[in-house]
Order: sequence, then structure tokens, then C-alpha cells
Amino acid sequence: MKHEARYYRKKEGLIICGLCPHACRLTDGETGLCRTRTNKQGVLITTAYGNPCALHIDPVEKKPLNHFLPSTKTLSLSTAGCNLACLNCQNHSISQVSPNEIRNTVLYPDEVVKMAIDNACDSISYTYTDPVVYYEYMLDTARLAKEKGLKNIMVSAGYINPQPLIELSNYLDAANIDLKCFDDEVYQQLCGIRLTPVLNTLLTLKQAGVWLEITNLIVPGYSDDLQVIDKMFDWLIDNDFCHVPIHINRFVPTHQLMHVDATRSEVLMTIADLAAQKGLRYIYVGNIGHNSFSDTICPHCLETQISRHGYSIRNDLQMDGHCSKCDKKIHGVW
Repeated sequence: MKHEARYYRKKEGLIICGLCPHACRLTDGETGLCRTRTNKQGVLITTAYGNPCALHIDPVEKKPLNHFLPSTKTLSLSTAGCNLACLNCQNHSISQVSPNEIRNTVLYPDEVVKMAIDNACDSISYTYTDPVVYYEYMLDTARLAKEKGLKNIMVSAGYINPQPLIELSNYLDAANIDLKCFDDEVYQQLCGIRLTPVLNTLLTLKQAGVWLEITNLIVPGYSDDLQVIDKMFDWLIDNDFCHVPIHINRFVPTHQLMHVDATRSEVLMTIADLAAQKGLRYIYVGNIGHNSFSDTICPHCLETQISRHGYSIRNDLQMDGHCSKCDKKIHGVW
């Protein structure tokens, strides 16, 4: 579907896209790195609007979000395209193509909201590929969803400029941001983007009051350097992210990294232990099955408050999100 994009300007016969830090400079007929935004005779057109290529009902824990409306359902959707080029992308069949190259469903924002309500979902998740590239579709859907009492979740690598993110934050309730690593050179090598804009996204979302969780995928040979990880944890603590849940996830071979071994469980546990030593309060280890970092533990009395076995949840928290044992607050949206 063709739709005029937001956040662009014209200069000397070019269109300069202002949505993300790539700042693509497009002559007439050219499409940006995201594969979704094209200069059509001096107007920036997005082809990622009202045409999801993926549409599913998921448990909210799958995003992953462990501290946001546990045990509820979320309607997850995505269009084709992405503004990253991750070597390890699990969804490369839809992220590394344009909406014009793949089969889509026609579904406009009001229809997305109706589908969520009809399927008893509490939220809509913009996910799978990076929703930054279908910004207008996400924004319009999120506005309508909020009016109908639904929550909005963005699952993203966070490569977006401040102004569009601030506008979107008015309608977001939660986000999971992939913090790929803490080394700019590795970021460019692994994903084709820079580190600093992602850090700025984390700070902006926190300031806007959006519930935030962070995913850090540990890719052997790329993002498993303990000294770099130590610096990442220091930055999170120094910038008051100690109560933000962090998901330390196992890499499995995929896409252009089929030759790289899966992350060893002991490496993940070492990193999780380091996070705890640094002062992060809510640490989870994912993609390895149930483990000692699967459950939500009260950081005050150390009693288990939410037990997880896959997507089977036992929640012992009080209704207001306080610990059932010591009555201290467990950070989250409950």
C-alpha cells in the first residue's frame, strides 16, 4: 500500500529521510536502505502501510516482556523491510525484502484494532521485522488502539531519530529494545548500524515513561566479550536502568552466521551473574529452556514471585505488583 511518509525534507532535488539515523538521500525513484521508503517525484512514499506480512496472536512473554501484563495475549504484526542488515536475523525472509516482493494481507489500522479486540488481546505488538520502517502504520494503529483501551508494544532495535520516537512514545505502553552489544565497530559489522542512537532511544523511552525491557543476544565472536559486556552493564547502572529487566539470550546459528556455534549455556550464566554483581535487579536468560534465571525473583527478600516454564506462568504477585512475601514493589506493569 502506498502512503505518504512522515519525517523527510527536500534539498537540491533530493529527499532526505529523517526517520532514522541512516538519513538516506534519495533521488527520484530511489528507495532507502529500509526497502520501504521511496522518492516518488519529490514525495516520500512508504510501501509499508496496511499490508502486514506476519500476523499472529502471541503470549506477551514471547516479545519478550516478563514484567508487562503477564499471561495476557498480544496481537503481533509486521510488514516487510528493515533498517538493519543483521548477519544473524531470524526473520531475514521478511526483513531483507520490500513489501512489493512478498505476499501481504490487506489490513488497515482500524481493522488491526478490531482484530485485537475480537481475539481478546490486551495489546498490539509491532514486531518481527523492525517496526521503525513501518512507522506510519504503527503510529496510526497505536493511536486507534489507545482510544479503544488497548496497550501498544514496540519490539525494536531502536535505530530511530529522537523526534519521531518522542511522537510515537505518546502512544506506546511498553518496548523491548535489542541492545546488540556495546561496541560501535561490532554493531556496524553485525547489524549495519551505530551504537549511540540505540542508547539515545533507551534514554528517550525511559524519560517518556514507557515500560522498557532490554534484550542482549550473545553471539560468539561478536558480542560475547566480557570486558565490553562489563562496560555495557556499567552504562546501564550509571543511567538508572537497574530496575529495567534484561534478557540475556542464546544465539543459535542462522542466516549468514550458520558457521557460528550456538552460545554455550555456561557463558550465558557467567554474563547473568556479572549483571547481578553489577546491580541489575531483574535478569533473565533466554533460549536455553528453564534455568535459574527464568523466574522473577523479589530483589528484596529473594522469594520467587513469577515462575515460568516455557509460556506457562504462575504469578504469586499481589494485584498491585508488590511482593507476596515482603510487600516490596516489583517494578513492572501488572
